[in-house]
Amino acid sequence: MIVRSLQLGAIGTNCYILGDEEERVCAVIDPGDDAPAVLAAVKKLGMQVNYILLTHGHYDHFMAVPAVQKAYPDAPVYIHRADASSDPRPQYLQLPAMEGVVFWDEGDTLRLGSITIEVMHTPGHSRGSVVLRAGGSLFTGDTLFRGSMGRTDFAGGSYEEIMASLKRLAQLPGDYQVYPGHEGATTLDRERKNNYYMQEAMSC
Repeated sequence: MIVRSLQLGAIGTNCYILGDEEERVCAVIDPGDDAPAVLAAVKKLGMQVNYILLTHGHYDHFMAVPAVQKAYPDAPVYIHRADASSDPRPQYLQLPAMEGVVFWDEGDTLRLGSITIEVMHTPGHSRGSVVLRAGGSLFTGDTLFRGSMGRTDFAGGSYEEIMASLKRLAQLPGDYQVYPGHEGATTLDRERKNNYYMQEAMSC
């Protein structure tokens, strides 16, 4: 399993390419702005895009979806229903309606070569926020950051819900590599020990 990260757009949203090296297939997670950079990274890896995966529906995580989908028309776009709009016009906090969208929810799994991707519904930053668990890695979107967490003051946000989501992540057995939606990677153990918000959630 390989993970390649790209920082995209004006606010540095992390896009991840999760790939199976043996089967040469990958998933593009949160393709924010700058589709050419995403497509160039996939091409450099020499992999086929099987999925486009969104941790939530905020604009800075989906801006490049149409271009990536055009380049790989057989790759469905996965998102939680709560973060998808029925309106095809541009949206700020929900993915606009488009072809090829599949709704996923808690406990759903996808096979990517030898990799199993598991969906954890983790509302709080948005109603449809999810964390993706793949092997020893967590792709946490804007739920958990290194030393922080996602904002809850947008429409659909909830401090109480993100606390419950952080507590659930903290209670996962063992350690994980954490790939957040912004800033640098971390580990779950490090966040349990040093992240004020996760510590608050663990005490609830």
